[in-house]
Amino acid sequence: MPATTRAQRTEELAREIVVQRPPDFGDFWSAAEAELAAIDPAAEFVFREDLSTEEVEVFDVRFTGLGHVRAAAWYTRPAGLDGARAIPGILVSPGYISEPTLGKAWSKRGYAVMGVAPRGKLRAEGQVNPGYPGLLVSDILDPVAYTYRGFYLDAVRAFDLLADRPEVDAERVGLLGISQGGGLGVVVAALRPDVVRCAVIGAPFLVGIMESAALTSSYPYQEINEYLAVHPAAIEQVTTTVAYYDGLNFADRIRADILIHLGLNDDICPPETGYALAHALPTAPEVLAYDTCGHDAGLPAATTPIAAFFAERLRPPTKQAAVSSADSELGIDT
Repeated sequence: MPATTRAQRTEELAREIVVQRPPDFGDFWSAAEAELAAIDPAAEFVFREDLSTEEVEVFDVRFTGLGHVRAAAWYTRPAGLDGARAIPGILVSPGYISEPTLGKAWSKRGYAVMGVAPRGKLRAEGQVNPGYPGLLVSDILDPVAYTYRGFYLDAVRAFDLLADRPEVDAERVGLLGISQGGGLGVVVAALRPDVVRCAVIGAPFLVGIMESAALTSSYPYQEINEYLAVHPAAIEQVTTTVAYYDGLNFADRIRADILIHLGLNDDICPPETGYALAHALPTAPEVLAYDTCGHDAGLPAATTPIAAFFAERLRPPTKQAAVSSADSELGIDT
């Protein structure tokens, strides 16, 4: 039997995946955003001299999110800034098991970087800590109580704090993340369509959620399979809950320029769902598909086109913008 060609494999992956959108999807997220807006972020930016250098200033950030839960972030910026609204910003969201990024390497190249630590991550686990595994099925029978509701909006609030910094040009702000970080990028781009300029989304998690659970037996999606093995009667409610959180139902709200990078051998976040996201976006994204890669989604080789994508759209100081694939310190983590 002849070997499958790359074109054939791509065609197989590009099949349609449909997620039933709840009829009150828009109202659900409007209510969540209104609830968040009524809560004072009480943001604190504490300068960390011990982590800062002559080139980059580092701040420990704490803020209040949904349910009055305190979340965290690392904020880095180029040292010696002398002008307001002078630099672009990037929100970096963490993978499922990874911790928030300290974005010093990006800040050396002229970006302000917010590496968010949503509830449950290090420095943000005091009030909510479902564990890993655990987060994906935490309170999954109730769309409002589902832990990802606050988790998603922690990322949104961190983005708002970044865009509101006096040194950041709010018209030059983007998103970066792989796996869960990519999924959070979808959500933030959808809920802040008028502010997010561009986003790099790698191997997106939380896209085609129930389909992904059927396509793989790897974690984190395996958490759903194991939960339903114990609670088989809950499948309808689980399906209903995650539909409110599925990236495919957010996609048509996105107006930003998007770059998606995928590994065609990814057994954690199936590449089928990454292609489904590409098809669901209103404007065709740039897609980088790496034949021999898994959940790394082409890294570190993808670092070079990712950096070029941001440089073209966010326009950091040109003398600092060059990046090579050897820059493994850029903080793109699963």
